[in-house]
Amino acid sequence: MFRRILVANRGEIAQRIIRACRELGVETVAVYSEADADALYLRQADETICIGPAPGAQSYLNIPAIISAAEVADVEAIHPGYGFLAENAHFAEVCQSCKIHFIGPDPATIQSVGNKANAREMALSAEVPVVPGSDGAVDDEREAVRVAGKLGYPVMVKAASGGGGRGMRVARNEPSLVSGFHAARSEAQAAFGDATVYIEKFVENPRHVEMQILGDRAGGIVFLGERDCSVQRRHQKLIEETPSPSVTPKLRAEMGAAAVRMARAADYHNAGTVEFLLDSQGDFYFIEVNARIQVEHTVTEMATGIDLIKEQIRLAAGEELGYSQADISCRGHVIECRINAEDPERNFQPSPGLIETFVPPGGPGVRVDSHCFSGYRIPPNYDSMIGKLLVHRDTREQAVATMQRALSEFIIEGPKTTLSVLQAIISHSDFLAGEHDTGFMERYFSQ
Repeated sequence: MFRRILVANRGEIAQRIIRACRELGVETVAVYSEADADALYLRQADETICIGPAPGAQSYLNIPAIISAAEVADVEAIHPGYGFLAENAHFAEVCQSCKIHFIGPDPATIQSVGNKANAREMALSAEVPVVPGSDGAVDDEREAVRVAGKLGYPVMVKAASGGGGRGMRVARNEPSLVSGFHAARSEAQAAFGDATVYIEKFVENPRHVEMQILGDRAGGIVFLGERDCSVQRRHQKLIEETPSPSVTPKLRAEMGAAAVRMARAADYHNAGTVEFLLDSQGDFYFIEVNARIQVEHTVTEMATGIDLIKEQIRLAAGEELGYSQADISCRGHVIECRINAEDPERNFQPSPGLIETFVPPGGPGVRVDSHCFSGYRIPPNYDSMIGKLLVHRDTREQAVATMQRALSEFIIEGPKTTLSVLQAIISHSDFLAGEHDTGFMERYFSQ
């Protein structure tokens, strides 16, 4: 086990990692930007180091500053959390070259699955179902038109690198394909430094279901059930739950086996997620691999009782899983709502600033992961998520009722938040019936 770990992130995930390390008896070094100097979780770390000004490029994305802090603090490993440098293969390589363990997959794995076109080919080789699409990258407009004509409209133009909905365009005819092709390439180049795109058949209003995986260096790989992430706005997840209302035990076993095959094909070690689309006929298709811990890992933790951050640290230290697929069991029903500091009345624009009052809910089966507190000032420089509210009950009906109660109890005064929208979603008839899909928000909550 490691003696000392640097946490290369901020907010609730930095706090989450520090807590796991403290329970493992591992010392932590927290790095922070000038904007996060008053963060409460810094007091929980054994050492803190400022790595730069507020902008992410000068702090949490500043590889030399982070490596310098790691060397000064004499750490053995770095945990990147999610976002920022978590899926940066170059950063993982630099850690490796500096004899610092990167708590995540190997650099080569991050590189191979991070390119979506490459990951698609890998999935095909592992006999994992994929959405019909182009054979690799599409380099010019003429080729795009040819591929789309062969697949049939609608199609999706997708960036080979990156994610988060950037570099993606739906085309329902040739004119929209031509404009979408160039727009996706430009957006991908600006966001990821890579204009490469490919084309897939567009699956109308599917469910978004992902499988959590863990892998060790001895070849052990398990999946820890699914998470349904279908409630999304502009490809950003709002609510996650397990089990999925649309996944039968048979389908779960098939999707889990496919996720394990994909992980083996990628020579995957540590925690990761294999994402799928699930259509109305019950057929599933591979989307991508997230080579990191995810925001919604907490959903799986509550259902399985397995601390995924601790597992990441153990696996990075060279330990084996110590359990098999047969040992994994998911209990009850878990729902998670992401709380964002955004103004729903103004097209969900960020709402940074002073939190005058922050009173999270409690009671049986309720968990709140947040770095916020009364008097905390939300910086305008980073993602707008300020917390996650989770409930764990025996049945979905009980979980929904507890979530409705917990959302109504949550008091956040000062910034605008998405609490009211989440309350409306949780009480919507389609959500209550478990019949929501990725088109749910656009149908009922678009502005």
